[in-house]
Amino acid sequence: MSLDKKEGLQGYLFIAPWIFGFLTLIAGPMLFSLYASFTNYDITSRMDFVGLKNYIRMFTNDDLFWTALGNTLYYVAISVPLTTAGAVLLAVLLNQGVPGMRMYRTIFYLPAVLSGVGVYLLWMQLLSPSSGLVNTVLSWVGITGPAWLFDPAWTKPALIFMKLWSLGGGMLLYLASLQGVSKSLYEAAEIDGANAYKRFRHITLPMITPVIFFDLVTSLIGGFQIFQEAYVMSESGDGGPANSLVFYNLHMWNKAFEVFDMGYAMAMSWILFIVILVITVINLKLAPRWVHYEGEDRK
Repeated sequence: MSLDKKEGLQGYLFIAPWIFGFLTLIAGPMLFSLYASFTNYDITSRMDFVGLKNYIRMFTNDDLFWTALGNTLYYVAISVPLTTAGAVLLAVLLNQGVPGMRMYRTIFYLPAVLSGVGVYLLWMQLLSPSSGLVNTVLSWVGITGPAWLFDPAWTKPALIFMKLWSLGGGMLLYLASLQGVSKSLYEAAEIDGANAYKRFRHITLPMITPVIFFDLVTSLIGGFQIFQEAYVMSESGDGGPANSLVFYNLHMWNKAFEVFDMGYAMAMSWILFIVILVITVINLKLAPRWVHYEGEDRK
């Protein structure tokens, strides 16, 4: 056996665990779910092929599908820009050379470490209309707080407000990116008379656009997959009140594990996959217009 073939074989042996895991844990289940989306599958019985009936029912005979999709789009359209802008501004503030900055960075990052049901139960207490800390603080300045999770008009803003509490993860990415920006660029801008806003607009933002792009794509994907918050914080996990917290994944979960309509749920999963794929491709196509990579030739 030649040296090249031997090295090639060794390479395949090294990646064999990944290939096995990909085929059995990702590609296999995806292909199964694609086939099952065209069947009447409820786990307990055999899979009867029904063609496009699940997809047709989804768009024509499931009003809750459109409600779930609308709630999800509302959440993504507001939470993603707010969390991205908030993380950038927070990173800029925490990038200043003032005493005690390490402590402040730690404090703002800690909420990102916490996750899971415990955090959601904590926020349910904080957002309690009668005894919650949020409404109590608002009452100190003469504002009557809303019912939050009990008012359909305020349920999604409540989750977005909760999302803003954990900006630390994105902040850490932007902070690392900011510290990689050459100080000579700021010094040259100051010599040219650029004020703080112009330095931020023409130096800071362009230099961290690759991180903004990465955070934007991952945040959009994560936003479309929101589930735990609605499942834990809504009434009995049904997306109440008035279906205001019925997000796409929650509706899909209920179809799959409450009524065992697996075929329909898998059809919903593929529609969500297509939506996320299209949005991601659009972002990739638009990226060259605003994402700046250092050393890139932009002719």
